Amino acid sequence: MIRLLLADDHPVVRAGIRAMLEREADLVVVAEAATAEDAVRLGRTEVDLVLMDLQFPGAMQGAEATRRLRAEPHGPRVLVLTNYDTDADILGAIEAGASGYLLKDAPPETLIAAVRAAADGEQALAPELSAKLDASLASGERLTVREAEVLALVAEGRTNREIGKTLYLSEATVKSHLVHIFTKLGVGSRTAAVARAREIGAIRAG
Repeated sequence: MIRLLLADDHPVVRAGIRAMLEREADLVVVAEAATAEDAVRLGRTEVDLVLMDLQFPGAMQGAEATRRLRAEPHGPRVLVLTNYDTDADILGAIEAGASGYLLKDAPPETLIAAVRAAADGEQALAPELSAKLDASLASGERLTVREAEVLALVAEGRTNREIGKTLYLSEATVKSHLVHIFTKLGVGSRTAAVARAREIGAIRAG
């Protein structure tokens, strides 16, 4: 049996996923978490795989919860299941140690196959997301996770000083990241960088 933890802040979503997965003889949902903090706490119990959303209420988000679980000596594997498909979200999850990444509109058979693959230690990245990352890499426009974090704060209207405080960076480092971002995206201003990054799916829109 593959023991699963469902981590999502929407009860209806958890109920739907549970009903779908438990039709399979080898899958059992042993716990549910509505916050990232609960996902970390419950993931330290007898769980083989966590199905992790990225967006939660509160300070901790899915990528950080994934990082903490994967840092545990016998931590469970993590399969991200979310609505977000930006480069920054995908790369952030993978860098945090996720074994796979699927969107919530994936067909049931795709999700079930990904659950089994991730639990077995295999990579389970949706083909369309893999192609998307390959395309952004080929174009030279792929931002690093840190660059995407900086630009997402720029999109919120933060100053370089505010960005530095939030990310624990010096203002000079923030400026350096912005120079690299402008170069990669072929733009000359903060506004243009945000617009271009949203256009190519490097950061979340809105």
